[in-house]
Amino acid sequence: MHGASGATGRVAAWKEAGSRYALLPLRLFLGITFIYAGLDKLTDSAFMSDTGSGSIGEMMRGVRDGSAIPALVDLSLKSPVGFGYAIALGELAVGIGTLVGLFARVAALGGALISLSLWLTVSWQTNPYYYGNDLAYLMSWLPLVLAGASLFSLDAVLAERRRRR
Repeated sequence: MHGASGATGRVAAWKEAGSRYALLPLRLFLGITFIYAGLDKLTDSAFMSDTGSGSIGEMMRGVRDGSAIPALVDLSLKSPVGFGYAIALGELAVGIGTLVGLFARVAALGGALISLSLWLTVSWQTNPYYYGNDLAYLMSWLPLVLAGASLFSLDAVLAERRRRR
């Protein structure tokens, strides 16, 4: 009997550890991906242009009529380059906040809002809908909005520091 109870305890401990660390791979993936996406946009001179192949302006003009909220696209078209910088810097801030776990819920909410806006504009016309990646990113952010980053995060360090005071 003792051996069976020891195995049960190990399985329970493994399950508990798995639950504690379950969101860490998602946090790493989203953090790294959004940092990469932001840096990629910031370093792409073709993207950060009002016109031309691969530019943010041409992309937004191309998706305007097929988007769920054309007024949102029209807003971006008032200053496509400014919008491009806002998205890129937003992605960078969200990625860094998520990766290091600083204001993790706020960063995840920012990531969800970026993904939502891109889904409603850029990838809305993707058919079938599950071929578009922005909706999947939106859904991926929601567990981090709800749970935050309790492990390996600056939020955890700050919480522990407050607890000790």
